[in-house]
Amino acid sequence: MSQPDAPRPVPPDELGFERIVYEKAPPRATITLNRPEVLNAFDFKMLREIARACEDASWDDSIRVVVVTGAGRAFCVGANLREWADGYLGKPNEYWKWFGAFKDMHDRLREIGKPTLARINGIAVGGGNELQMACDLAVMVDDAFIRHVGPEHGSVPAGGATQWLTIMVGDRRAREIVLMCEEIPAARAAEWGLVNWAVPAAELDAKVDAVVENLARKLPQTTRYAKQHLNFWRDFAWHETINHARDWLALSMATEEPKAAIEKFLERK
Repeated sequence: MSQPDAPRPVPPDELGFERIVYEKAPPRATITLNRPEVLNAFDFKMLREIARACEDASWDDSIRVVVVTGAGRAFCVGANLREWADGYLGKPNEYWKWFGAFKDMHDRLREIGKPTLARINGIAVGGGNELQMACDLAVMVDDAFIRHVGPEHGSVPAGGATQWLTIMVGDRRAREIVLMCEEIPAARAAEWGLVNWAVPAAELDAKVDAVVENLARKLPQTTRYAKQHLNFWRDFAWHETINHARDWLALSMATEEPKAAIEKFLERK
């Protein structure tokens, strides 16, 4: 695909996405992770497509708010461990490349220059929680949960969780979420400040609509700069750690611990 000549948005169907559905209905754009058969787990192409959709939305002055959601019964469960087993275990250089796409996706989303809302339609696990944390606001169905499983599967959740959980929920709760790997029900996630609202599934879209309508009324330039300042602590924690995490996690792919943990997980499937 040729590169754009200028920072101008294009109709979503011209982008040819295969892993996401990207829709624009000004003032809203919606990015829907569209791999429901694997609970919207990331693969390399999905990460690249999310980044490109965020870039397009950032260039489109008719878009005031970007909604991120998932198709089917899950929001996102992070990395696909079967793909990791096939493509990255024992291959640190290949994992390093994959993580670069993950990092780029996060940067495009966080630096999109307009408000973002996570519409958490189902479970958010691992990198799925990091994705919703990268958004400005989040509304979650009340029968879903958030969970981190990295310490059980040989992967440190250093793609947002270790950086941002302490900011969002405090030190002790962050350690509970990361180290104990237990499900955090939606109501508790809202109580702790990990999401803004937990609502019944039948009310999810109405709540999303209300939040979008509120945000779309705000002045775009002023909102962009307010968001930039609000991002300070997230950016500080992210940029001080993310490239170190990329290298360490890549090297860890050559060790026995993640290999044994992922193989054990896949044997149970």
